[in-house]
Amino acid sequence: MTKNHLAVVLCWLLLLPAYAQQRQTITVDDFLKNNVFAQRTVSGVNWMRDGRYYTSLTEADGSPAVVKYDVATGQPVQTLVSANDLIKANDAGLKAFDTYLLSPDETQMLIGSEVESIYRRSTKGNYYIYNLQTKKLTRLSAGGKQSYPTFSPDGRQVAFARDNNLFLADLAGSTEKALTTTGKFNELIHGSADWVYEEEFSFAQAFAWSPDGKKIAYWSFDEKRVPEYNMQVWGPLYPKDYRFKYPKAGEANSVVGISVYHLDGDKTVKVDLGRETDVYVPRINWTANPGVLSVRRMNRLQNRLDILHADAATGKTTPVLTEQSDKYVDLELTDDLTYLADGKGFIHSSERSGYKHLYLYDMAGKLVRQLTTGNWEVDDFLGLDEKRGLLYFTSTEVSPLERHLYSVSITGKNKKRLTTEKGTHRPDMSPDFSFYLDYHSSAAHPAVVSLWQAPDGKRVKVIEDNAALKTKLTGYQISPKEFFQFTTSDNVALNGWIIRPTNFVQGQKYPVLMFVYGGPGSQQVLDAWDNGNFYWFQLLAQQGYVVACVDNRGTGGRGTAFRQVTYGALGKYEVQDQVEAARHLGKLPYVDAARIGMHGWSYGGYVTALCATLGADVFKAAIAGAPVTSWRFYDTVYTERYLKTPKLNPEGYDDFSPINHATKLKGKFLLVHGTGDDNVHFQNSVALAQALINAGKPFESFYYPNQAHGVRGPSRVHLYKLMTDFITRNL
Repeated sequence: MTKNHLAVVLCWLLLLPAYAQQRQTITVDDFLKNNVFAQRTVSGVNWMRDGRYYTSLTEADGSPAVVKYDVATGQPVQTLVSANDLIKANDAGLKAFDTYLLSPDETQMLIGSEVESIYRRSTKGNYYIYNLQTKKLTRLSAGGKQSYPTFSPDGRQVAFARDNNLFLADLAGSTEKALTTTGKFNELIHGSADWVYEEEFSFAQAFAWSPDGKKIAYWSFDEKRVPEYNMQVWGPLYPKDYRFKYPKAGEANSVVGISVYHLDGDKTVKVDLGRETDVYVPRINWTANPGVLSVRRMNRLQNRLDILHADAATGKTTPVLTEQSDKYVDLELTDDLTYLADGKGFIHSSERSGYKHLYLYDMAGKLVRQLTTGNWEVDDFLGLDEKRGLLYFTSTEVSPLERHLYSVSITGKNKKRLTTEKGTHRPDMSPDFSFYLDYHSSAAHPAVVSLWQAPDGKRVKVIEDNAALKTKLTGYQISPKEFFQFTTSDNVALNGWIIRPTNFVQGQKYPVLMFVYGGPGSQQVLDAWDNGNFYWFQLLAQQGYVVACVDNRGTGGRGTAFRQVTYGALGKYEVQDQVEAARHLGKLPYVDAARIGMHGWSYGGYVTALCATLGADVFKAAIAGAPVTSWRFYDTVYTERYLKTPKLNPEGYDDFSPINHATKLKGKFLLVHGTGDDNVHFQNSVALAQALINAGKPFESFYYPNQAHGVRGPSRVHLYKLMTDFITRNL
């Protein structure tokens, strides 16, 4: 902690008792129901081609509207379309819309209405084409809701998915054509991702136009052999069964294929992915050459990643580059793949040095040069400005707790830091790399959105500074986050933050609630504004609780060795580190070591359940939300990446399953889950509950009917009141 930071914290602590007497207290309804602390931002930004303007979905005259903004001033210059305009356009029945997409030439717009979620990233809706010149509105398709409609490069056609098939709509002739016809629910999917690809490889749209607009590459998922999971949906009289394909660890995955549809000639070419069918194909990208498709293939254990170049005309593939690991290749950290517009090579990210960095290769996969280097990680590769020969990226070079924007030459020289203010920067670059929006926040202040010029990093304008929220917060009891670091018995330095009670008094001892996630590559200890649980933590602080969080080994931002130490034994080091963190906190002069609790959700629920059992002598109370209680219940892609298959590593699945340690529970325990969780199935909590019952252990539980992995709506308000009550009764 710097001297300046320490001085600020000391001032806060001295003033808190006086402030607390004057300021309002925070309630659950304030931050979850009444949206009192809403943070303003600039959302839905779509840069326009010339880089001088961007569009955003906002409101005009009280209705949804797509507004065009001048980059130089940040001011609106034109309303491209509003819901009122669409009502006037014709009698298509469209009165409101949820999403939009401009055509490549920016003369047309795809308008989405009644868009509904399917899983985490998948959606379907009724889409319309709005001509910005003629003001005419036409329905894209009358055959049912569509998913992921995407303009062709020339804007004359739109590809979309529906009912497990891929379609093509010709806008000029208002005709529609099915490119595939064999798709069937729970059997075969074309053009959309299956459940596990959507969840773990982070995409739902499973097709891509070639640069020349003459071809469409798409995934097909044959999921006939994948076991079904039966999730009951509770209704007014009889529950309904919702069955969907979910490959649990060790079970069969979909057999994946990649095909290229040629509009000229109306033919489909299958890409040769090799003889092995039990593989993953997590990414495809068109290269600058419209005849060459880039395909990334991974083996089942995900310790090998191959980049293949496929001839679109024949489907023949050529291996270009291979990444291998004795543990696993993390797709998220090797996901950056940018092909140069001149067709001479590509930029790819790799962990080969022990940290994620950027490398330049020629088209044959020969290394030209390493572009970034150091004992820090590239966080996000924002792109290459080929005109100036500059790459833009964010990294952890300043600190694992911060993110800053840099530029570096394509030669790997002249690296320049463009952001100076402490905290976390999330830039959004314009397509021509002339400007960027910087979304900057820190633990001390909410987001400031500002417009900057590239490549010199000169600020043009502050667009949103959240001044109103800052002013509002001065009227409430807010206790600041303090960052700290401690060293474990294994001589590992761990980062954490702590929030002290609002009415903090020196010499008094307080109970502690530790918040945890702790999953591979995640990070909770970050110098950024907490728009999640922050106000709940403040509610607890005003009730006299210390709230703390520590990133255990296995989390991100600190290199490969730190993250991959948990390989083969999820739960082992996480629990060890969290228990030691609790003991470290218990030694602080203002902490009551006999009153330390923990809460986590999802992976954090898993860690919490383990800490409540394996760390039973340390934790007085715990709340495990939607926990994985046996990795045998979770999906193939995520679980096998870190544990291999149950057959190859049974101990890794069983030694750190909370179910197998139920007899060790001592403290108060609350188990919470949504019955409609398609991700971490309710089955996990049922199994743990049964194990606790068999062990004769008292505990509390609560389920939320039909709620998914993230409990929403009135149920979320109820959840936070439930957890607050549990903590105040038991900690």
